[in-house]
This record gives sequence, structure tokens and C-alpha cells, in this order.
Amino acid sequence: MQKSIEVCLTPALLNLYDIEHSIVVVIDILRATSSIVYGIDNGAEAIIPVSQVEECLDYAGKGYLLAAERNGEVVEGYDFGNSPFSYVTDKVKGKTIVLTTTNGTKALHMASSRANQVVIGSFLNLKALCNWLKSQDKNVLLLCSGWKDNFNLEDTLFAGAVVSELRKDFDHFDDSCVAAEDLYLLAKDDLRAYLHKSSHSHRLAQLNIEEDVKFCLQLNLCQTIPVLEGKKLVALKA
Repeated sequence: MQKSIEVCLTPALLNLYDIEHSIVVVIDILRATSSIVYGIDNGAEAIIPVSQVEECLDYAGKGYLLAAERNGEVVEGYDFGNSPFSYVTDKVKGKTIVLTTTNGTKALHMASSRANQVVIGSFLNLKALCNWLKSQDKNVLLLCSGWKDNFNLEDTLFAGAVVSELRKDFDHFDDSCVAAEDLYLLAKDDLRAYLHKSSHSHRLAQLNIEEDVKFCLQLNLCQTIPVLEGKKLVALKA
């Protein structure tokens, strides 16, 4: 089978892609998908993504951890937001987390309504993800969550990293793949320096969470690939 890989640069363009038979990789590097990967790698039983802050409240008092982020900040009254440092083993092992974020969980829900399979990508699990994608006989769409339906640099850079890894194993690439890979090759020697140009990096700097940004740009810290099963993200079984 000839396999294709495409990059959707923002969820606003997702309706242009046929994904019914594809694996969709949801990407929200700063910080939702990085935290999801890290949390499940650290033993979280599952993460339930929900679209609205109010939906988290449906799970209150039932033994779940509630995580809500809007515009980069923890929503008042919730256990935590989407900083990877909240998803350490001591906090999440054996727990189920209900999570809503500004961009990532929205993209997840959009993908889940049509995709054959939905998995989570980040620099933290880049190698494990790419090795798995190589072994699958399915087309791949890399879905960048962007920022409120706009293009962003950090998600596109990660998509480019995946394209660069998979180039020998796939047959067809779209122009978004070419652009994403070119950006990644330009930035790869110092991702953080390149991302100082990005609008979201500036937003996060105002919140004094530079350590989060640095953490999310680490390569191959995790082996876990979160996969959506029903309403829950769980560790993909080999």
C-alpha cells in the first residue's frame, strides 16, 4: 500500500481532509499534548479530554483529577492546568484526569468524530511515535492545534520533525508537509531560540512559565503513545 502523510496547519482546515481511514496525530506542543504524553508515561490511568470548562464539573467529587486551562492559565478552582510539571508520577499515577485546554482538546474532539484512529504527539515521544507510524498501513494526518484556529509555529515545527523522520517510509506528501519540514530543518539545532519568534512563546513568557516551554521541547523523554479509546486517552499497547 502506498501511504500518504499530510499536515493540517489549523483545526479550521480539518474539514478539507479525508481522515475516515487515517491515523490523526493531534499536536499541541505548548503544552497540552506534551503534558498528556508525560502524564500517561508517568502512570496516569487515563486522561479524558473535554471541550468546555463546565464539562469538567460533571466529574467533580467522583475521584477524578480536574485540569482546566484557558489562555495559558489554570482556571480557578481546578486541580491544575496543562503544565507538564503537574503531570509527575506523584500526582498522576493510577489516576484519571479530566482535561480541557484552549486548543488541544478542541482539536482532539474534532478529529475523533471522523478519524480512524487518534493518537497524541509531542517532542517528548517523537521517536516512539514515528517508529509506530512507520509500522502502520494507514495514511497519516498531522493535526496542528494552533492558537484559536490560527496557524502557530511550535505545532508546525513538530509536524515537520515527524515528516523528516517518516520521509523514507511514506510515498505522498502535501505542500504543508514540505513547508513544515523546511521550518523544522531551519530550527532544529535550537528549537527554543527559533520559537522566541512565536506569538505563543511571548504569551507564555508573560505568565513566567519559561521552564514549561523548555521542558516541552525535549526530545524522546517518553516511550508512551497516548491513543483515544472511546472518550479516554490511554497508553497504546504494543
